[in-house]
Amino acid sequence: MGIQLFSDTTNRCKAKVEEIVKDLHLFSQQINNDELSNVVNDIRQRIQDPFMFVICGEVKAGKSSFVNALLETDLDICRVAPQPMTDTIQQIVYGEQHEEIEINPHLKRITYPVDILKEIAVVDTPGTNTIVAHHQEITERFVPVSDLIVFVFEAKNPYRESNWQFFDLIHKDWKKKTIFVLQQKDLVEEDDLEVNRKAVGEHAEKKGVENPQVFTVSAKLEKNGDIENSGFLPLRNYIANHITGGKAPMLKLENSLLNAETILDKISDGLTLRQAQLDKDLLFRQELKECLDKEYEKSIFKVNNLIEHLLSDYDNVSNHTSARLRSGLAIGPLLKRSFSAIFNKESSSQKWFESLNKELVSSLESKLNDTMTKGIQDIAQSIETMTLQVGNKLETSDTILKNDHEIFKEIAAKRSQILDEMERAFRDFMEQPDSYYDKNTLPKDSNIGSNLATGSGMAVIGMVLTAVTNVSVMDITGGILTGLGVLFASITVGWNKRRILQSHEAEIAKGRFKLSNDLQQNLTAYVSEIQSRLVQIFKKFDKYLKGEEENLLKLNQTKKNLNESVSIQKKEIEQVLRAD
Repeated sequence: MGIQLFSDTTNRCKAKVEEIVKDLHLFSQQINNDELSNVVNDIRQRIQDPFMFVICGEVKAGKSSFVNALLETDLDICRVAPQPMTDTIQQIVYGEQHEEIEINPHLKRITYPVDILKEIAVVDTPGTNTIVAHHQEITERFVPVSDLIVFVFEAKNPYRESNWQFFDLIHKDWKKKTIFVLQQKDLVEEDDLEVNRKAVGEHAEKKGVENPQVFTVSAKLEKNGDIENSGFLPLRNYIANHITGGKAPMLKLENSLLNAETILDKISDGLTLRQAQLDKDLLFRQELKECLDKEYEKSIFKVNNLIEHLLSDYDNVSNHTSARLRSGLAIGPLLKRSFSAIFNKESSSQKWFESLNKELVSSLESKLNDTMTKGIQDIAQSIETMTLQVGNKLETSDTILKNDHEIFKEIAAKRSQILDEMERAFRDFMEQPDSYYDKNTLPKDSNIGSNLATGSGMAVIGMVLTAVTNVSVMDITGGILTGLGVLFASITVGWNKRRILQSHEAEIAKGRFKLSNDLQQNLTAYVSEIQSRLVQIFKKFDKYLKGEEENLLKLNQTKKNLNESVSIQKKEIEQVLRAD
């Protein structure tokens, strides 16, 4: 491929890669993870930079001497001293003159006019076994945007754990192309050097490096002019064949896409966890709903059961009274009471009817109150169970997305906070008496509100239910048949027996309807209000779940589009590199 054509192709590919990384940066901002966004922004800013070598290794492994020898300069660009120079990261780039610029207390940029730096940049890092606090800066600032990691070991001892721990960190997270260098080979016997070289290669293979490249070099021999034995020639040939010679810019773009792919893989893994968490939470929310609905239906069933028993009692008592009324309106009893009333007004038919009415009211009150007391306890227990069952469910939430997740820890923390708030709200609901108090279903003169402080939350249920049912019973028993007393006083009973019985039956039916209707409305309204208040506890959680569904749909679609763009551009760059 001609130089101009290669350059044109590189520029075209670079524009496409820049667009992809720009979209990835916008994507990382949508995810709202500052660390990830900074990493992507760094990759975006460094697309124009040269191919970057990042030099890693322990203190006194000879990294700085290695860099100086690799760059073939008379001047020691990287400081070499008897004491460890471990406090600064040194970024070496091409410049028309030698200059050192302090970016921050732990980062220095060095410019130098050497040809190889026109194609590559070199980052000399602190030792892997020192200043651990700054390893994060190395990882965040340079490893993600590096194009080649050069691990430098002491040739006589490449087995120290700190080196391999740091390798695990960057290899696991970024899977960067890595070569291994055993420096200071002049201090090791040839046989021992070969053993160590093979051991490094085998160890790297075990850690997932395919066909690891291991070089043995001596910066001292190179500096003294012993090029044949210094070991730098095979290393330079590797760099020339695989990196420099015009390929570096396209390789840089390929690595930028690999970086984008790695980041998308991380995001994809996180989105998979978020989706799994959402699926669990939706199932959990559905189970909560089903539990609440089931217990609500049980409570309503017991309400209906109580009403049926009360109406049965009402029918039994009123039927008995109707039978006595019918019997008492026969000719014989009527004449007897009429004759007796001549001598004693208390023996009149009207007085007899008033007495019958009082007995009806008394019997209804007694019978209905006995049934009501038992029924109220049953309903109260059912409402209590409804609340407790919901509480038990709240304790079973399964957490998949942890608060320390690399990318979505803020989402995990938000979810955790909402669940904590929901559980606290539920505990408060159970502990607060007024959670079970509903003034809308109580009579206006009810004093329950003033008595809330004297009872527990659960005790209030019984108090409210008693008030709700009592007002219905009192309304019915206090008003039944009262109009018939006037009827008795204004007509001739013997000639109006049918009218009296019809009026009596109408009043009984009216009382039965009112009893049924009032109880149905008041008790159902109360149970429904408790259920509604429980549902309100989940309102914020429901809003979160809806938002997660919408966000995951958008994020997954964006991720899919970016993956497709990366894949297409990778194939184009691979074709260009193969053609070259």
